[in-house]
Amino acid sequence: MKNTFIVSTLCAALFSSIALAQSSITVNNNQHHKAEKLYQDNCQSCHGVDRLGAMGPALFPENLSRLRKPKAIKVIENGRLATQMPSFKDKLSQSDIKTLVDYIYSPAKVAPKWTLTDIKASHVQHFDQTKLGNKPLFNADPMNLFIVVELGDHSATLLNGDTFEPITRFKTRFALHGGPKYSPDGRFVYFASRDGWISKYDIYNMKTIVEVRAGINTRNLAVSSDGKYAIVGNYLPHNIVILDTATLQPIKVVETIDQNGKSSRVSAVYNAPPRHSFIIALKDVKEVWEIPYDDQGGVDVYKGWAHDYRKDSGEGKIENWKVEEKFPIRRIRTEDYLDDFFFDPDYINLIGASRDSQNGQVINLDTKKKVATIEMAGMPHLGSGITWEYQGKQVFASPNIKEGRVTVIDMDNWQVIKEIKTDGPGFFMRSHSKSPYAWVDVFFGPNKEKVHIIKKDTLEIVKTIAPAPGKTAAHVEFTKDGNYVLLSIWDNDGALIVYDANTLKEIKRLPMKKPSGKYNVYNKTHYDRGTSH
Repeated sequence: MKNTFIVSTLCAALFSSIALAQSSITVNNNQHHKAEKLYQDNCQSCHGVDRLGAMGPALFPENLSRLRKPKAIKVIENGRLATQMPSFKDKLSQSDIKTLVDYIYSPAKVAPKWTLTDIKASHVQHFDQTKLGNKPLFNADPMNLFIVVELGDHSATLLNGDTFEPITRFKTRFALHGGPKYSPDGRFVYFASRDGWISKYDIYNMKTIVEVRAGINTRNLAVSSDGKYAIVGNYLPHNIVILDTATLQPIKVVETIDQNGKSSRVSAVYNAPPRHSFIIALKDVKEVWEIPYDDQGGVDVYKGWAHDYRKDSGEGKIENWKVEEKFPIRRIRTEDYLDDFFFDPDYINLIGASRDSQNGQVINLDTKKKVATIEMAGMPHLGSGITWEYQGKQVFASPNIKEGRVTVIDMDNWQVIKEIKTDGPGFFMRSHSKSPYAWVDVFFGPNKEKVHIIKKDTLEIVKTIAPAPGKTAAHVEFTKDGNYVLLSIWDNDGALIVYDANTLKEIKRLPMKKPSGKYNVYNKTHYDRGTSH
């Protein structure tokens, strides 16, 4: 009887444990389904199916290494400055927000990967470039054309910069990001989408020639000054991809890992024309990379950096050192994370700042050392900064995405000359080397419809415009000669507005679907000091 009792008791305990386990599985499954539904209803349109990223970044634990759960909860509650991330505190309960955070910090069912084999397999050749003509199929100055990106329906307009008449309008990949880049002759334009697609468009023949998917969640691309290479920076996977621009076939894939083995997302990639190199900004490690692309190869090209490579790798002396590998990496260590960047016109100094810091760092790329600290209140948007001559000195000016100010800095001593008060935080600032004015928007807050115009020789706001009450006015670009300015109304029922750059009078208004950026071929290929690079 005693043994029977013991067996019965054990069986009861076993069945009870099984029941509890099944109950736990049911609860976990229900919670998971709820989380998936919350994600689909509130996040999927921006962050993509299966969290792989679209207009917004991918959402996986390995992609959120610098965003802890408590901060993620605050981001969902309050939105995020300098992004299109809205606030959900009035829509979702605290419990729902926590459920969402737990979900995005859970590993994917299948770990997202995108290998060299995957990149090659994604390659799509739409047209044979060799069979297309080498002259434009339209009558316009090839150097005074604009590509206008329209996010409202994922299209782009090719615009004549002399007549301000559209030449053609064509579909693009979903959620272009980082701004298109041109070949040096202006014939080809390269687009990057947030889900990793790189497209090569022949402006002369008005056709998309070839496409390849270089990543799962992409930040931006850059094109070398000789037009031979494109580099793609990815959030996911953590890598850079170098492409042959003629074919968009991948040449090299490099994992973005620091010397201690820590993996990092890529904030952005840049071309540095005087240096014949790419600059890579890393998001999660305290390093900046420089990668030369000069075709000469060998020690003659890289001998100035040979000591750097040896020192970084710990491989000793350089007497018998040879560059065996194309696109070697020159690591530049930094004191802090650098989320935002600007370069001086000679690409000798890098000005960077962390999103969480109140100061900017000036790093000399030649010596690999910090040469100055800039006191910067709020959150300056360095990547949208511009330079000009003021009272015989070169100055740098940046909008601020947290506070209503434009910071003007003396680039000789890196001291703040003036803080120009604005009607709210701004995102884009633009000018032209031949223009007396700099334009800055008020992108965030109740005054989002306003744009300030600053006289560069007095550092004073001389005019404020509000061309579309209640709608965001943002991002200007000048024509090749600097005589006209194009401004976007960021709305699905939006417009592109043309102004006389000298009289500041409106000239023309073209209806468009949320035109975000507009990019002039000449200014972008000649790296005009008033535009972004």
